[in-house]
Amino acid sequence: MNETYELRTGETHIEVHKFFPGTILFATMAALVLQASPELRFKRATRVENACATGSAAVHQGLKAIAGHSARIVLVVGVEQMTATPAPEIGRNLLKASYVREEAEIDGGFAGIFGKIASLYFQKWGDQSDALAMIAAKNHKNGVGNPYAQMRKDLGYEFCRTESEKNPFVAGPLKRTDCSLVSDGAAAVVLADVETALRLGRAVVFRAAEHVQDFLPMSKRDILKFDGCAIAWQRALAKSGLALGDLSFVETHDCFTIAELIEYEAMGLTKQGQGAVAIQEGWTQKDGRLPVNPSGGLKAKGHPIGATGVSMHVMTAMQLTGAAGDLQLPRAELGGIFNMGGAAVANYVSILERIK
Repeated sequence: MNETYELRTGETHIEVHKFFPGTILFATMAALVLQASPELRFKRATRVENACATGSAAVHQGLKAIAGHSARIVLVVGVEQMTATPAPEIGRNLLKASYVREEAEIDGGFAGIFGKIASLYFQKWGDQSDALAMIAAKNHKNGVGNPYAQMRKDLGYEFCRTESEKNPFVAGPLKRTDCSLVSDGAAAVVLADVETALRLGRAVVFRAAEHVQDFLPMSKRDILKFDGCAIAWQRALAKSGLALGDLSFVETHDCFTIAELIEYEAMGLTKQGQGAVAIQEGWTQKDGRLPVNPSGGLKAKGHPIGATGVSMHVMTAMQLTGAAGDLQLPRAELGGIFNMGGAAVANYVSILERIK
């Protein structure tokens, strides 16, 4: 991934991705990117989709195009406009990322699905409201320094922990501060073969890019384990020859705070049922042993569905190239990314390292 690049006729492919169904009147989204420049006319452009992991799906598809020598440079663009859609319709559209036959009647839409997951987790491992509030507070505090974040406000632990008129319960034990925002947004990243990348000023390499797809119905799996996430992390770490502790930071999919909590366990940071330890002991703070979501995560920067996975790769590349501004971590050498679609159905892990 590189900050600048040169478009050359016949060498560029474009991956465009937008998940959110029903918000547009046409389906030829890929062609819209060509309007950005006359030089893009007649380039191949493809729309990619895999629910909330659509952005990472397109990034990984671009990597395959380069590895297969069908492209030397791939422009990956993620975009979503959600706020122009009425709230009830947003909820119905998001539920299309679930197993509708069994899960469409869960109250609260997708928030209801994760509210159910949180309730089951609390039943098995005890009330985790303190830990969820700490995760929300951490990510909002981190997001203050992110100029691209939708919400740049340090809400504080007490506000996130306390039910109030401004922070009501939304679904199960989840309050408003436990839920990602309805967002508009876009992100883009340039992928290139190594030879091309090394000719540019800065370059980041993929040490691993793994995709694991799990069963769609929650009834067919233990929803508290996020097995697909765990396997994706295991494969990515094995492919890269790294251990989790070698990573400088992780950008993970905190669509709801309970998701980040379970992802601590799935990535191997803690044992199952002990994810709260990671946040309570400060491990995942910006100055902790493994900073998680230094960008502010989906909680602060928003979750424009099709753009999210691309944004996670962009923010990680910025950290690794020292271009993260107020978000910059010291000695950021290796960055991990986890982006998921549905309730841990589509699971994508990338591990990035700066090479120049």
